[in-house]
Order: sequence, then C-alpha cells, then structure tokens
Amino acid sequence: MIGMPSVRVATFADLPLLPAIEQAADRMFAAVGIHFPPGPAVVEEAAGAGAEVYVVGEPPVGFAAVRERDGYTHLEQIAVRPEQTRRGIGGLLLKQVVGHAAARGAAGVTLLTFRDVPWNGPWYVRHGFSELPEDRWGPQIRMLWEAEIAAGLHALGPRLVMARGLPAPASRGRRRRRARSRPGPAGGPVLR
Repeated sequence: MIGMPSVRVATFADLPLLPAIEQAADRMFAAVGIHFPPGPAVVEEAAGAGAEVYVVGEPPVGFAAVRERDGYTHLEQIAVRPEQTRRGIGGLLLKQVVGHAAARGAAGVTLLTFRDVPWNGPWYVRHGFSELPEDRWGPQIRMLWEAEIAAGLHALGPRLVMARGLPAPASRGRRRRRARSRPGPAGGPVLR
C-alpha cells in the first residue's frame, strides 16, 4: 500500500475477502500456542447479524466489525493480514471504531480478547482500554462471554472483557474569556 491508508465502509464485494484475512491473522496465534477450532469466521457471523464492517485497503488488508451491545459499540473482530502488521493499520481501524461509537452516542467501546497475547490485551491497553469488571457487564456482553465458554474459546487461554470510554468532545467556537472585574458606575463590579 502506497501512502497513508484510509478506512472505509466495506462493500458487498469486500465481504467474501474478509474471512481469508481473519484466518491468516488467526494463524499468528500458533506462535503463542493457540490453535482455533475450525468453524465460520467471526466476520461472517457478525456481518450476517448486521454488524458494520470497516476495511483498509483496496482490496482489503484489514477489517473491523462492530455491533451495538448494552449501550456500547462492541468490537466483534479486528484482523490485519500478517504481512501488513506493525504498519498502524490496526490502530487506524480502532480509531474508526472509536469514532463510530462517538457518532452513535455510545457509552464507549467494548470487546472480548485474550488477556496475555501481546497483540490482544496488552495492545488494547496501549490504546486506552482497561478490563471491564464483571459486575459492570450488560446482559449482551454476559451472553457473549457464556457463548465463548461453550465454544471452548476460554480453554485456549485466559480471556477478559475490556472497555474504553470516549474522548471528551472538542470545544467548538471561541475560547471563553476569563471574566475580569472593574468598578462599575455604582461602585459594584462590571464583568466582561
């Protein structure tokens, strides 16, 4: 990819290309002893359930799929082709996800991930995420957690739920001037 990549909404033509990206990214987990069982790609299931999917590249080299859950934008899956990693593509996609959440008035972004895999839990911490305590999980997050357990995903390594709030909106318009007082005509202060 030449120049700065940009994020765009996936087209129907992009969707059949995304499972191969996810499968290639999943193979990277073998280096840390994680081998996923065969099954449909998360992006296929997410897109089929109405997720918004963002991609980078033409053709895509990475994607992020999001759905609204429990008042948050939930990151269902993010994946980048292994030969395209360490180029900022994942960070660019994550920035888009945070923007998506802000545009929809979500409370923030949530996700489920492996706690100790360097490009999972620790990577999200570097991008402003922290563990979401179980007593703060909504029913949809709890349902996802239970589905992961039932599918055997938790047997592959420690998992956690993470969340990130949204940045405060930038102030618009003129900067407020500090009020200064000076004596008014009747001896009281005049603020301007």
